[in-house]
Amino acid sequence: MSAFNISIIVPIYNEAAQASALALTLRQLKDEWVEEIILVDGGSDDGGAEQLAKEFTVLQGPKGRGAQMNMGANQATGTWLLFLHADTKLGSSHLKEAMSQGALHHWGRFNVRLNGQHFMFPVIAWFMNMRSRLTGIATGDQCIFVRKKLFNEVGGFADIALMEDVELCKRLKKHHKPVCLSKTVTTSSRRWQEFGVYKTIWLMWKLRFYFWRGASAAKLAQLYR
Repeated sequence: MSAFNISIIVPIYNEAAQASALALTLRQLKDEWVEEIILVDGGSDDGGAEQLAKEFTVLQGPKGRGAQMNMGANQATGTWLLFLHADTKLGSSHLKEAMSQGALHHWGRFNVRLNGQHFMFPVIAWFMNMRSRLTGIATGDQCIFVRKKLFNEVGGFADIALMEDVELCKRLKKHHKPVCLSKTVTTSSRRWQEFGVYKTIWLMWKLRFYFWRGASAAKLAQLYR
């Protein structure tokens, strides 16, 4: 096994509407860097998991992104783990850049952009990327990648309803600083489009503030709904 093999782990739940797009992204990631692609379903009932299982390994796990990603990580055999959200797109060139930094770093993330045409989306993405660079905290949309050994040492994702990505980063950065790659992945803007751009911006900042103040994950999840 190469020292830079990656296991890509994708938590899914009722992804039938975008199963074809996700499958296309995953096909393009099947290259020399990828040890395996593992999808972990949280109890979908829309047929999306069955559709994806025709081509990819799909594990059945408990509902909850953190728990699903932990299950995938436990099954993974790669020396690196990359956690990919179902509505985020990246390509093999992203993996090459991540692994080119592997000898010097232990974990990291990419810059992100939002799809869609609203004039605020580039502004939102700029603030997301700058905040991440300044704080060393990444979100799941930024495709967090980490050496499996380090992931296991910190205990993986917390089994919480929300902010599992932020909480993991807080523990990882106590061991090593992240590499903040400027190469950009594209993620869905559907939440901003469905609930309103400014309303969603306010919600995201409010969630982070409450998380910083120590609010429970259950309370944050209630606000997020």
